[in-house]
Amino acid sequence: MEHEQKENMQQPKILSLDDDFSLIKRFIDGEELVFNELLKRHKEKIRNIIYLTLSNTDGVDDIAQEVFITVYRHLKSFRFESQFTTWLYRITINKCKDHLRKKNIRSIFLPLRDEEPVFESINEDTDIKHIVRNAISTLPDKLRIPLVLKDLDGFSYQEIADTMECEIGTVKSRIFRARESLKKILRPLEKELML
Repeated sequence: MEHEQKENMQQPKILSLDDDFSLIKRFIDGEELVFNELLKRHKEKIRNIIYLTLSNTDGVDDIAQEVFITVYRHLKSFRFESQFTTWLYRITINKCKDHLRKKNIRSIFLPLRDEEPVFESINEDTDIKHIVRNAISTLPDKLRIPLVLKDLDGFSYQEIADTMECEIGTVKSRIFRARESLKKILRPLEKELML
C-alpha cells in the first residue's frame, strides 16, 4: 500500500480542472508533462483556426506542430499579462501569416493563373460552405483573418484586437470591409445562396 502511494506521489498529477495559468506555472516549475494537457486542451481550436485562415487542409498539421513547438520553447517566458489563449492565437496567426508569405513568394515563380474564384452553377449537390470558404480565401490576409476569427471562431472584438495587436476600431473596420468584399464576390450567386 505504501509502495503504491509513493508511486502515485512521484507521477505528476494533471488535473483537467486546472486553468491554463496553473498549468503554465507548473510547467515553469519543472513539470514539463503538463504541457501535454495544454496541447490536448487547445489543439483542435488551433487546427480550426489554421484551417479557416488558410482556407484548406494543406499544411494544417505541420503549422499546428510549429505553433506548439514555438509555445513549448517560449512558455517559460510567458508573462501572464494576457490570457494564454490570446498569446497562443497570436502565435497561430503569425505562423499562418508566415506560411502565406512563403506561399506567395513561391507563387512568384509559378505561371500566372486567373485569381478570380470560379463558381459552378448551384444545385442540390453543391457544397455552399465550400463556395463561401473559397470566396473567403480570396480576401487579403488583413481582412480574412479578423473575419474568420469573428464569424467562424466566435472571438470577441477585444480578443481579435489582442490577437492581431491592433485597435478594436481597426478590427471592426476590417471585418466590415471583409463582409462587403464577400458580398461582392458572392453577388453572382446571391439568389441561389438565399435558397
